[in-house]
Amino acid sequence: MSMTHKMKFLKFRFAFHLSRVFCSMLLFLTINSWAQSSFPSKTIRIIVPNAPGGAADISARAVAQKLSERIGQAVVIDNKPSAGGIVAAELVSHAEPDGHTLLLISSGTAVSAALFKSLPFDTVKDFQPISKMATFDLVIASAPNGRFKNYSDLLTYAKANPGALNIGTPQIGTTQNLAAEYFMASTGIKAQIVPFNGTPPVINALRGGEIDIMIDILGPLMTQITSKSIKALAVLSEKRSPLLPEIAACNEAEGLSGFHVSSWNGLAAPAKTPKDVINRLNRELQAILSSSEIKKKLEDISMIAQSSSPEQAAELLSSDIRKWSDIIAKAKIEKQ
Repeated sequence: MSMTHKMKFLKFRFAFHLSRVFCSMLLFLTINSWAQSSFPSKTIRIIVPNAPGGAADISARAVAQKLSERIGQAVVIDNKPSAGGIVAAELVSHAEPDGHTLLLISSGTAVSAALFKSLPFDTVKDFQPISKMATFDLVIASAPNGRFKNYSDLLTYAKANPGALNIGTPQIGTTQNLAAEYFMASTGIKAQIVPFNGTPPVINALRGGEIDIMIDILGPLMTQITSKSIKALAVLSEKRSPLLPEIAACNEAEGLSGFHVSSWNGLAAPAKTPKDVINRLNRELQAILSSSEIKKKLEDISMIAQSSSPEQAAELLSSDIRKWSDIIAKAKIEKQ
């Protein structure tokens, strides 16, 4: 075979192999694109780390119903309550990363990451946040006939009487309990935090005069506040709550401009879920959470509908973990 024929033969083989590689890549991209464009191809499960009937569960069900209507597939809620939401999060961390198994995350997810010595998953690396869903304010409340007329009275008394103020919260390690620690650190006051087994016992203790104030999520207290059986002194959010516009925000007080705490929830998927799937779910959530119907449903349980980009949701989770880790360390709360 002449040199010219050899060169032609080699060029032919190279072109043949190159075409095979190109066809293989094209086939892969086509299959991958088809798989993503066919999402969702089956029922979507939202794993909720709370018991049925609570605000978290109600908000997830409201969004799930609308999501199902928009995507044409069933979206079901699977409640997996456990301490720190660990059972639910572990289940989703091991799920197929295809967008059909999602996790309801919240500020409690960040608290667990900060509070527990070890978890069977990495809260940041094993999940891909999709969007924030809602925020819900925390409130400082007193008995209606208590010594405090307003938030300024509370601060004045607490600073003049170090250690005399009793603050009731749910259990140690909850967002509400840590918010009380954060409140003390930010205001410079000294007080006694009295933890109770849930919100109802805190309310009873407040009415019975066993504690001076309580810090809890607004939702469970809204009925008592509107009926004037307890008195809201301030909300811990960055600005006044649209649900209680007449009540001051804590950071309105002199020297507290940087202090604010609010709870939130959102949805996350397992890490490595395709970006197209994350973006599709984010677009659907943006549309759902901007609807007047969902805004009203969430407002009825004292939540404010609020979506975000996946990047914003991821940063919120990470920043909350850093914040609560710092508060736990400064308060010398033993990790569990």
